[in-house]
Amino acid sequence: MTSSFQRSEAGLRSAAATPGRSLKQLLLPVFEQVGTSTQNLTADSIGFWRAGANRYWLPRIVFRGAGEVGEPYIRIGIFAGIHGDEPAGVEAIVDFLNYMEANPFLFRAYRIHLYPVCNPTGLEDGTRHARSGHDLNREFWRGSSDPEIGLLERELLTQKFDGLIALHSDDTSDGLYGFARGHTLTEHLLRPALAAAQAALPVNLGPMIDGFHAVDGIIHSGYDGILSAPPGAAPAPFEIVLESPHHAPVDLQRTAFVLALTEILREYRRLVSYAANI
Repeated sequence: MTSSFQRSEAGLRSAAATPGRSLKQLLLPVFEQVGTSTQNLTADSIGFWRAGANRYWLPRIVFRGAGEVGEPYIRIGIFAGIHGDEPAGVEAIVDFLNYMEANPFLFRAYRIHLYPVCNPTGLEDGTRHARSGHDLNREFWRGSSDPEIGLLERELLTQKFDGLIALHSDDTSDGLYGFARGHTLTEHLLRPALAAAQAALPVNLGPMIDGFHAVDGIIHSGYDGILSAPPGAAPAPFEIVLESPHHAPVDLQRTAFVLALTEILREYRRLVSYAANI
């Protein structure tokens, strides 16, 4: 018998890989996952806009860990699909939702906001850019007129996340790597995450990746205008961009993302607990 999750992941694979599908069709598997969930998951939208005759929206799924009574949640934002031709991160969101549902104890300290499709017109068209022609991951905090950017910037301002994680795929890399930005502890989260993800795919150990100096698959510089915390945010959240090798099998990219996400959150909870006991 095929489980609802198996139907969801198969449906998302075909939907994300097929240009011309409606946003509703693209997201149906994600919301099927939420619909069969326990009370840990809720789903809504952060806003709407029109592109031509069509109406689009940005979905948000929230996982609420059980936590301890009176203990504040650790707030994390996870973003995928900001480039419409990178479906592996979108698909990995479904996998990760399923994993959190099956292992809620691992994520009990968290309130995790997941944004599975940050560029719905690009994903629908199968293009890197949004239908405006803009690369949305160069538009943040620059006064962009793109509605997707306005909605996501508002979310970043109001949610005050402790950490941001973006999922991407790079068609010029033969291995996993990541950008470490924001809080000084970010590298201490990214390094074990890449090590854990090596169970699925190798890490790119080249000295130059995507035009940037890299050490052990970690880059500390990056492009301007990428999805990031509001300028001057205090305290600064950790900011991680995870990049999978686009030409690797999609199922391995998805597995690598789930392994890396799980390790980042496990390690961050450990670091927070350690700091609280100093």
